Amino acid sequence: MHEPTVLLFTRFGMGEALPELQQDLAGKYLSLLMDSDELPGRILFYTEGVKLACQGSPVSDRLRALEARSVELMLCQTCLDYFGLRERVAVGIVGGMPDIPEGMQSANKVIGL
Repeated sequence: MHEPTVLLFTRFGMGEALPELQQDLAGKYLSLLMDSDELPGRILFYTEGVKLACQGSPVSDRLRALEARSVELMLCQTCLDYFGLRERVAVGIVGGMPDIPEGMQSANKVIGL
């Protein structure tokens, strides 16, 4: 079965700007997404993107709300281990790197943020 849309977070925020602006943009995007009638099937987090789903993240509450609405959140275990964040995961499930391409291939549309 193909998911309609998969989102990719590869940064601790969105875009190329100061960290505070990147995180603010990610928060606003996720808030707008929650108000949307069309949610993604999955959100994948790798490289610095995994930090968004960890304790202390400015967007973890929005991610929890999306997860409660059946959006699957998948975090890269290799990336969490690299940053020493495995024990700080606040939301989502931890998967291996093979889960990332599988998640992308199962989508009709992949959007990198």
